[in-house]
Amino acid sequence: MKTLSILIAEDNPRDVDFLEGVLSSWEIPCRIERVHNGQLALELALKMELPLVVSDIQMPQLNGIEFARLLWQHKPAARIVFWSQFKDEMYVRALARIVPPETVYGYILKSNSRERIEGAIRTVLLEEQCWIDPEVRKVQGRTGHSQTALSDIEFEALVDISLGLTDNLIAARRYLSRRGVQSRLNSLYNKLGLDHDQFQHDKVGDAFNLRNRAVSVALRRGLINAFELEQGEEDLQGWLRKFKAGRG
Repeated sequence: MKTLSILIAEDNPRDVDFLEGVLSSWEIPCRIERVHNGQLALELALKMELPLVVSDIQMPQLNGIEFARLLWQHKPAARIVFWSQFKDEMYVRALARIVPPETVYGYILKSNSRERIEGAIRTVLLEEQCWIDPEVRKVQGRTGHSQTALSDIEFEALVDISLGLTDNLIAARRYLSRRGVQSRLNSLYNKLGLDHDQFQHDKVGDAFNLRNRAVSVALRRGLINAFELEQGEEDLQGWLRKFKAGRG
């Protein structure tokens, strides 16, 4: 019987042990490779004839989405099961943009039972069928709706205000006028279901700061999270260094 080579990309040792236990129970012998960051996962997966991968989404160096994007560029037939404790809309949205046509993949939440997790992995890696967690499907429905799904520029605006940028700095970073910045922010507020009239009160005037309210709503929807904002902060600091050097 042919031995399957399966790559586990996961930085939590206990989760790796769990997955190895699941795979070792299969009737088909499996040779398991384990790596603890996305960059190593990419290097190893690119050497595999047909990559079969179980990957966390939040990993050092390359997150699971970026790892998958780069892998699928070179090996679109690679089958990947994303397993994560997160069903954040930002990940579901990013994943929808990178999956090649007819590619088989899965998305299973870590909170599921061992039996369901094993079934999801088996469905994708052995039976060559997609498997999407029901909770993730709910998020997919929202991200695919034109009235609620954020465009790239609206998401960009959300990240900028989440990092605390002023209109002037957003304008400089995104090569916009102040009016252009306000237009993007108003579009973002509309997608998040916020409007100025909703937060007006006769006695106090504006009841909420719309920028802060937008960040609050986005956090609850899973459009942003602390893990990804760390990368956003690194990108911002890199841009600031170049901006200051250019002005000097």
